[in-house]
Amino acid sequence: MATQGHPQGPQGNPFNIRPGQQPTPEQIAAMQRQLAIDAQKNGMTVPEFVAKLKQQQAAIQQAQAQQQAAQQGGQPQQQGQAQQGAPQPITPGPPKPEALAVAKFLKSQDLKPRTCILNGQRKDMFKVKRALRALESPDYTKARKKNPLLPEITDRASLENTFKLLPLSLLALRVSKIDPHEGHDHAPGAHKTKRVKGLWTVKIEQQQECREELHFVWLYEGSQIKTKLYAAGFLAIVFAIVMFPLWPMKMRLGVWYLSMGMLGLIGLFFAMAIFRLILFAITMFAVPPGLWLYPNLFEDVGFFDSFRPVWGWQEDKKKGKKKSTKHTGSANAASTMAAMTGQPAPASATTTSAAPQIATSTPQQRNLAPRVEEVFDED
Repeated sequence: MATQGHPQGPQGNPFNIRPGQQPTPEQIAAMQRQLAIDAQKNGMTVPEFVAKLKQQQAAIQQAQAQQQAAQQGGQPQQQGQAQQGAPQPITPGPPKPEALAVAKFLKSQDLKPRTCILNGQRKDMFKVKRALRALESPDYTKARKKNPLLPEITDRASLENTFKLLPLSLLALRVSKIDPHEGHDHAPGAHKTKRVKGLWTVKIEQQQECREELHFVWLYEGSQIKTKLYAAGFLAIVFAIVMFPLWPMKMRLGVWYLSMGMLGLIGLFFAMAIFRLILFAITMFAVPPGLWLYPNLFEDVGFFDSFRPVWGWQEDKKKGKKKSTKHTGSANAASTMAAMTGQPAPASATTTSAAPQIATSTPQQRNLAPRVEEVFDED
């Protein structure tokens, strides 16, 4: 009967071989005989017995290495999850289905992304704390019932491990703000260039940590179906224009009539603009202040409002401003003198078409202390 369990090799050093000493032919022959005897005891052939011994030795070495790592404070990774609190290596490759599911969910949430510049391209940047709040929200629980690929979140460690699926699959990476002029020999005043508020120039960090105050940038652009459809439609339009000589005669004739009609409308518009300018120049001297045809034609209004009213007189804005300035200046001067002398301010009479009304103004104390308004930048 062959013994069960692990194969037992030769115990100790029965051949008296010193470390570094080359065995003699007699010792080699004795070792081969001993191997044959041990293989026969374990019910194996000599090659199988040698392979078993190698596997047993490798297992022992692996156990020793794990024991040393545990003594030094390191813990082996379990079930493919990222070790909490330690930077994880990023291996490029196809993203995991779980990471894609998490990315799609976070893309559908309002993370208040900001536009940033990464390698000369505009990207969407978000803060880690908003992504963690979205993963802890009831919407994630509802989405997980519909999509079983979304990982389960039970504590802080599982929450961070779920978020770390994004950088591990290269769907979102941690970035930091940098100076766009750093490392370049610019002019002395180049660093004082006015920058647009909220538009950062960022770089990718090597350590992909998960802290609430950090920023990540999206590399995952979502579904490209709409973009592909738009590109296909644009190519179809270009191809149809190029193949215009092969169109049927009726279609080409219709396009010709349509183009002539558009050119006629454009020409009519320019003719109307020139005519209204000539009409205004004539009426400005004949009947001041001048008459405009379609006065709202070039105003910032809707299409139909541009043609209403049909005509209108030129408004003299300078006279109206001068009159209002005179009345306002006299009223302010009177109230100032009254405040300095301690006497009541004179009454100001205001008349309307209905009935005369007299409104008396009383001196009021105004706080003229300087105020500083604080503007907080939104996170």
